[in-house]
Amino acid sequence: MKILVGSKNPVKIESVKEAFEKYYDEVEVTGFSVESNVPAQPYNDETFFGAENRAFELNKINEQQNLNADYFTGIEGGISKVFNRWFAYGVICIMDIDGRKGFGTSAHFELPEKVIKEIENGRELGDVMDDIQNEQNTKQKKGAIGYFTNGIISRKDLYVPGIITALIPFLHKENFI
Repeated sequence: MKILVGSKNPVKIESVKEAFEKYYDEVEVTGFSVESNVPAQPYNDETFFGAENRAFELNKINEQQNLNADYFTGIEGGISKVFNRWFAYGVICIMDIDGRKGFGTSAHFELPEKVIKEIENGRELGDVMDDIQNEQNTKQKKGAIGYFTNGIISRKDLYVPGIITALIPFLHKENFI
């Protein structure tokens, strides 16, 4: 099973590998930098479009480079306001070679107002979290979820269930015609 991921981020690549290995014996996962064609910090439906756009871009790369991949996985982090509170989460879009798609999301976790104010001023969540943690490139490490759960949930832990739920239409094709 050959899977392309729309990111070079090792956390996203490992998340996809772990999720697919629950269903397939031999899994090869390769990351590619692709554009999401949404703002750097997507809101609401933009997050879904970003994940879907990444999957489409991977499909194009697959055709252009004749990679013979089976699945294309786009992962996009975003925020949404629900119940008058702001939440961060990841959206996953998996597409197969025939163009069928499945979507999943990670768990949603609440963001504090001070983080939202920074995002509203044009900053990306990852950059805000770098400042809060006084570290660099935390989105390729523990990310916001790792910080806010005191290390109990990693970014990989956050993404794997969302990837699994995005696989549902492929695991039960007869119900998703």
